[in-house]
This record gives sequence, C-alpha cells and structure tokens, in this order.
Amino acid sequence: MLGSIRHSSLSILLYPSPLKPGCRSSTKLNVRSRPWKNSLEKSAKLRTMVVECKVENQEMGFQASERLYLGMDFGTSGARKKDDSVDWGRSWKTTLFSLLEDVPVHLRPLVASISLDGTSATTLIIDSNTGELLARPYLYNESCPDALPVVKSIAPINHTVCSSSSTLCKLVSWWNNDNSDKKSTMLLHQADWLLWLLHGQLGVSDYNNALKVGYDPEVDSYPDWLLSQPYARLLPMVKAPGASIGHLKGDIRTQFGFSEDCVVCTGTTDSVAAFLAARATKPGKAVTSLGSTLAIKLLSTTRIEDARYGVYSHRLDDKWLVGGASNTGGAVLKEIFTDEQLEKLSEHINPMKASRLDYYPLKSVGERFPVADPNMEPRLHPRPESDVEYLHGILESIARIEANAYILLKDLGATQVDEVFTAGGGSKNDKWTTIRERVLGLPVSRATQTEAAYGAALLALKGAQ
Repeated sequence: MLGSIRHSSLSILLYPSPLKPGCRSSTKLNVRSRPWKNSLEKSAKLRTMVVECKVENQEMGFQASERLYLGMDFGTSGARKKDDSVDWGRSWKTTLFSLLEDVPVHLRPLVASISLDGTSATTLIIDSNTGELLARPYLYNESCPDALPVVKSIAPINHTVCSSSSTLCKLVSWWNNDNSDKKSTMLLHQADWLLWLLHGQLGVSDYNNALKVGYDPEVDSYPDWLLSQPYARLLPMVKAPGASIGHLKGDIRTQFGFSEDCVVCTGTTDSVAAFLAARATKPGKAVTSLGSTLAIKLLSTTRIEDARYGVYSHRLDDKWLVGGASNTGGAVLKEIFTDEQLEKLSEHINPMKASRLDYYPLKSVGERFPVADPNMEPRLHPRPESDVEYLHGILESIARIEANAYILLKDLGATQVDEVFTAGGGSKNDKWTTIRERVLGLPVSRATQTEAAYGAALLALKGAQ
C-alpha cells in the first residue's frame, strides 16, 4: 500500500501494482493541506507513503514503469442529519477536486485508474442532459415513509427496497411530490454522480449502489415489477463495481496533470469498500465493524434477503456479501464511560472469565438485528458496584449479540462463518477481542486495512486490469 490522504471522513489512497522484487514500503511524504471552504470541509494534515525500489527514480521514489491506482472514500461526507441550508452537491464537487489537487504532482502521471465509494442510498435527481441537480439530494439516512406503502405494493415481500430509507422510496416520494416536468430527469447515486464529473458519461451506476433502488444483481437486470413503473426511465445503466467506464476527461487531465490513458471505473458503497479493504476473500470470512453501532458482513456463497431484520446481500463477483446492523455498539459505551475510563478499566478485565451479567446495550428503544423488535427496551441493569465488572458485562453482552447475529445469518441460509476480522474503534480493545473470541468460538483479529479508500483503490486496480 502506498498510503492514504485523509480529510475527515474523506480519504485518498494510492495503491501500487504488485511489488517487484527489491521494492519495499517505507518513505513518508508530508503534503500540506489548504483550509476547507466551509464548516463541512475541515483542514487536515495529509500523509502519503511511497514504495521504494532498489532501482528507482530518486525524485519520485518509483520505477518509471510503476502504475498507481487511486481510490477515494466519500463515506458519510460529514452528513449525519438533514440540513436544507447545505448545498451538498456543490460541497461534494468542491471536495472531489480538492482531493485530486492534493495528490502529489509528481505522482499524478503514474495514476492508471480512479474509483470511489459513496454512501448507500444517497439519491440524486439530475437533469439527464446537463447533469445538474434538480432537487436537494436525499441523504443516506433520510426516510420517506410516505412512499413505503406504494413500494410495498409493487415489490416482493421483505425485499430490500421495502424500507422507508431505500433509494426506491426516495425516488417514489420525489416522483409523487414534485410537480416539475420530468421528461429530462435521471436518478444517480452519490458515487455515480461524482464519477460522472470525472468521465463525463451520464447514466452509469454499479450493482452495489443500485441494489436499494431494486436492481437484481443475481440476474443482472432491473426486475419487471420495477420496469413497469412510470419512473423506471429515470434508472441508470448498471455495471459491475470496478468496471472501466472511460478515460478521465481531457480538461481534468490537463488541469491536474494525469496521464492520457488514465481511466475512471465504477464505484461501490462505502460499506462494501470497507469490506474489500479487509481482503476477506473466501466464503466464511466476515468483518465485524465495532463503531457507534455493531455491523457485520459475511462473505457467502448464498444470497440472503430479509427486510424484517434489515439483512440484504451485495454481489461480489460470484459471491454474496451478506450484512446486517444492530443498534448496540460503541455509542452506548460512550454514554457511560469516557475514553480514558474504557482504556483503564479494560486493563483489569479477565477476558477468559465469563461475565455473569446479561445486558442488551442500546441507546434507545428498538432493535432490528439480530432481533426484530421495534419496542425492545435497553437493558443495562442491575449495575454492580465495580465499574470493571460493569464494563466486562457490557462488552460480553455485545459479543453475545454479535454471536447471535452470525447464528441468524446461518439460519437464514448464509455460509457458516469461520473467521472474523474487526474494524472500527472497538478493534483496538485487545481484551474485548479475546472476549469475542471466547463467545464466538472463532478466531478474531483486527483487519490490517480498514479504510474504505483502500477498497475503492482495489476497484480501480481491477478496472485497469
């Protein structure tokens, strides 16, 4: 890996072709960042790492024939709530070109291909002639409950689109409530639109982003029940993630100094990119993300879809990435303990001893996975006098929820999990890792790569090949 350049939740990662004999990863280059233009775009210190070869160009640190693959992660883009005052399209566009400008000038000619990821179900309605946004983007976590009855009436039972935050619900809500002329309109996802700014071919998406609008990746087409709807003409063409779309636009190549043969590839969602980064490539390998919530993704030979539990499958070539998310996780811990307390108390936990406490740690009422119960109450009592014992009980209870989640996926028909890699802040707690190994009865380790930008760079590499 060459390294990463990070802006808050946005990253750039440059990934070199497979190393030749005598090459090693070492040198670090500091790149100065400029102040961001608004509160969403905070200044950050940037870092990149280069691969040093025995026979090398001293100025660049690479052999002249070395090619690089550029991945960018737009993640949540700092967007965790609806804010009508923010011009999201302009902010994303400004950030995209700021990131390109932050790639070291002497590395730009070596970039063979580019890809990026965006948030799943972030939906844009655009002018199909100009690419301009016709409405405020629907962010990934926005709900359109007004459209849910309509979507449920046309989609199969428990389909992924049968959620008020699905892309299809957002499209239907816009279609039913917008009175403008809809003749020259098109739907794109966040990643699609940002990539269009680079390649210039409107109407291209990937089957990971298109999943929540109803695309069926198993048969590689939109289903008839969707194509029969009047808004079906807004749907984009779909390719596999990491497929070459076309060359980088000439004006961008000239402006930034990228090579004439640099290609732009289809992207993916941020969660899929993060899984790709972990390099869990065999069925039975899984990634648990221990962030604010607990999210799991398992590579399976079988596709699983069940909207009751929020379980759905992304296609990964000839396999399926089955995932679900619980409302338990680090956000509950942060409400009870400070970071310093978590670190110090953890030191005194005996991870090989089972806790007698049985909790269900939630921030608020309601759970979806692995238990579908919107009325489930948080259970964090009784609280023992010892804070060490209390933390032990919470960590072990979250581990039990994780174990039940993998059991549920197996019961629904997914491949049996045999190894778990961990991402997120919770992966740094070694005592918790040992507790989870004991509870899961599986090898658990920290993923060596967790940045979604790394996964996007791997897609760029795939597209170039």
